[in-house]
Amino acid sequence: MKTVVVALFLVLGMSLLAVAQSGRKVAPTPVPSPAARQDDPGEYSESKPHAPRSIRPADRFPGIGDGRPTVAPTVTNSKDDEETLRVETNLVTIPISVFDRNGLYIPGLRQSDFKIFEDGSEQEIAYFGTSDKPFTVALLIDTSPSTAYKIDEIHRAAAAFVNQLEPQDSVIVIEFNHSVNVLTEATSDRQKIYKAINKANFGDGTSLYNAVDEALRKQLGKIAGRKAVVLFTDGVDTTSRKNTYESTVNYAEESDSLVFPIYFNTYFDNNRRIGNSPFPDIFGGQVIQRGTSAEDYALGRRYLQDLADVTGGRLFRPEATPGGLTAAFEGIAEELRRQYNIGYVPKNEGKIGQRKQIRVRVNRAHLIIRARDYYVVGSSANGPTPSPTPGK
Repeated sequence: MKTVVVALFLVLGMSLLAVAQSGRKVAPTPVPSPAARQDDPGEYSESKPHAPRSIRPADRFPGIGDGRPTVAPTVTNSKDDEETLRVETNLVTIPISVFDRNGLYIPGLRQSDFKIFEDGSEQEIAYFGTSDKPFTVALLIDTSPSTAYKIDEIHRAAAAFVNQLEPQDSVIVIEFNHSVNVLTEATSDRQKIYKAINKANFGDGTSLYNAVDEALRKQLGKIAGRKAVVLFTDGVDTTSRKNTYESTVNYAEESDSLVFPIYFNTYFDNNRRIGNSPFPDIFGGQVIQRGTSAEDYALGRRYLQDLADVTGGRLFRPEATPGGLTAAFEGIAEELRRQYNIGYVPKNEGKIGQRKQIRVRVNRAHLIIRARDYYVVGSSANGPTPSPTPGK
C-alpha cells in the first residue's frame, strides 16, 4: 500500500512539472509597478562616489615630499553666485553633468528626472536650474625644462582650447617654472589671450603646486560664476615651497572650480635631455636629479588625477584622447556651459565636521553622471561648508 501511495505522489509531481514547463496554468510573472521600476537599477543611472583620500602622498610614495603639515584654507563662496557649489543657510546646491556612454551631453532633463540622496536618504529638491552663462578659465602652462620638447604642442593645445570658447567667456593665462607669472588676468580679448599664451617661455624648476594655488585661491577665488582650471603639465613639481601636494588638493576639494589637467608625459624626453645619469655629490656619493625618477612621475600623475577627482573635472592624455585634444576641449567647454544645478535642504543637519555623502540619480539608464559627492558640515553660523568630491 505504501508503495502505491508513493507512486501516486511521484506521478502527481511529474504532472505538475510538465504543466509548469509547458506554460499552462502557471501564474503570470508579476509586472513591477512604476514605483518599483523606478528603483530598478536597470531603469536609472547614478553618480559613483570616489573613495576618500585616506593615504598621504608621502605614504604612497616613500621618500617623496617634505612631510610638512598642511591646513586647507577656509573657502567662503559668494551668495550672489547661483552656479557654484555653495550653501546659503541650509541649502546645498551642486552642479551636475550628464552624458551618454559616448560622452555626449544629455540636454532637456527636468527636475522630475532627478533624485538626490544624502547619506542614503532621499532629499526633497528645492532648487533646479540649467544655465548657459559665461565662465572664466585659468590656463596654467608648464614652462619648466622638463616640457622643453612639448612646449610647441602645449602652445597649440592652449590656443585650441581658447578657440572653443564663446566670445563672452574670460581667460586667465598663467605660466610656471621656478616662479609663477600671471601673463594676463581675466579677459575676453582673444588677441591678449593668444599673445599671453605665446609669451610663455622657459625657466628653471617647476613650481606646480604654487601655480595651482595661484589659480584657484588668488585668481579664481575672487571671481563669481562658473570657473575652471585647464592645466598643461607633466605633473612633476620640483621647486614649490609655500604649497604642497596635500595643501593644494585640499583647497581644490573645497573650491568651486573644476580642474581639467592635460597630462603630457615627458619622462623619456626629460631623461634623454639630462642623460639620466647620476652625478657625484660633494661627499662622493651619487644622487638623482629631483623630478626625473619614475617615482616622481608616478606622483605627478597621481596628483593630476586627484585634482580632477576632487573637483569633478577630468584628466586628459593627448595621445589617448579619442578625436584628439580639440574634441576634448569641445567637451570641456560644453560641460562648463551646460550643467544642471540642483539644491536641497538636508533633512538632517548633522554635526559640525560631519561628512555628508551625496548621490545623484537620473531616471534614465546607461548614462554617466558627474557630480560632487559630499560636503562637510561647517559652523552653525555659516551652515554646512561644502568640501566636495566628484562622483563619475
